[in-house]
Amino acid sequence: MKKNVLVFGSISGLIIAATGGISGALCYNNPNFQGNMWVGYGSMLLAFSLIFVAIKNYRDKYNEGIISFGKAFMIGLYIVLITSTVYVLIWLIEFYVFFPDFMTKYVAHVLNDAKAHGATDAELKQQAAGMATYVNMYKSPFGVIVLTYMEILPVGLVIALIAALILKRKNASPQLATN
Repeated sequence: MKKNVLVFGSISGLIIAATGGISGALCYNNPNFQGNMWVGYGSMLLAFSLIFVAIKNYRDKYNEGIISFGKAFMIGLYIVLITSTVYVLIWLIEFYVFFPDFMTKYVAHVLNDAKAHGATDAELKQQAAGMATYVNMYKSPFGVIVLTYMEILPVGLVIALIAALILKRKNASPQLATN
């Protein structure tokens, strides 16, 4: 199982590194953060699609066509952890080396967007106060790491759960239902 997880986790990590790097640059250089968010989550889905391949590969090639939900979920979980860690490392490099003013630009974008959609001064102040929490978290590497894991981990965990549910198999030759 370890080899399977490392191979597919590494490939997934490479996908997220390449697309994450591109997505980060697009997001930073384009004031429309919303459109780039979809690119980011799309790249996560692409990278995490390898969870299905990894579970099926392990089940069919190494485990005689049988896999429990727990074992399938563990394979998915390990791939999620590898991929998420690569994502966090890429963002740390991008943030600290290339985009140190990212939060300033992002907060300005959120407030301008709210204002464009008719937010009152009180609502803008409330939104600015809410964003201040994230700005403060971004002042330390630990905060950046926590917030970045919070972006990708839930997506990966949901995909790992779905993959484990779909690909679990109790016996090698499933029987068709008979009347």
